Amino acid sequence: MSSNTDAVLYDHPGPRAKARNIVLTAVFGVALAAALWWIYRKFDEKNQWDGALWRPFLEASTWTDYILPGLWSTISAAAVAMVLSLVFGLVFSVGRLSDHWWLRIPAGAVVEFFRAVPLLLMIFFIFYGIPFITEEPMPPFWAVVAGLTLYNGSVLAEAFRAGIHAVPRGQSEAAYAIGMRKHQVMADILIPQAARAMLPVIVSQLVVLVKDTALGYIIGYTELLQNGVNTLGANFGNIVAAAIVAAVLYILLNATLTFFAGVLERRTRRTGKAPRVVAAGDAAGASAPAATVGGVGEPQG
Repeated sequence: MSSNTDAVLYDHPGPRAKARNIVLTAVFGVALAAALWWIYRKFDEKNQWDGALWRPFLEASTWTDYILPGLWSTISAAAVAMVLSLVFGLVFSVGRLSDHWWLRIPAGAVVEFFRAVPLLLMIFFIFYGIPFITEEPMPPFWAVVAGLTLYNGSVLAEAFRAGIHAVPRGQSEAAYAIGMRKHQVMADILIPQAARAMLPVIVSQLVVLVKDTALGYIIGYTELLQNGVNTLGANFGNIVAAAIVAAVLYILLNATLTFFAGVLERRTRRTGKAPRVVAAGDAAGASAPAATVGGVGEPQG
């Protein structure tokens, strides 16, 4: 099945195409090397590679006082927002697929609203606007987490909804035929398959979420950008060096997230924990009990 699909979707390059690809790869490699060399030379002209600017990163106090506390704040906000965003996305994707208009329309309005509002504006409003309602100061941590949850959760809700729509219709029809209710079909059949199908999109959005924690510096949240770049650069006068180190840490953090997501996907496939695919034979064998519940092929609930 997969070999036939590959043959349809991808034509293996012939000798001329292979030669052209090699030439294009070489040209791109030379252009990239030239661009990197030009950047290096420009920084060198401004003495940005001077040892005195990089020496603070060899001292333990730089890491314990600036970088590691900022990194921990970034990881903390990102971890909490990831969990809440996934829950938010799952709940509102199911709400948008509800048969009841009084659930479907409000859920759609919430998702579209928070997808449309810029995240920075949302963090600003939560941090400065909520205290007018609660008459209590808003902690920067929760302002950042709330903004990240509302925005990324809305994007994930659309990803889950698209994944559920992508599951073959016969899956749900066969499940209804054996007497499963709608919430069972959604929980046992559709959502697990949608989550697996949309895993690359989900991981990409979670990577975006990690990077968006940097917006917290605007309300004084001491994450990696604030502590590891702004504060550290102001103290040692090495803003470019601090930004490069912070960028490397962001790359490592997101690469780790992507790696574990890949491990999870491979382990799920290997252990066979995929949702059970309802076969036509199952539907036929269970048609009598299904009719007793409320009619063959009709969603129950």
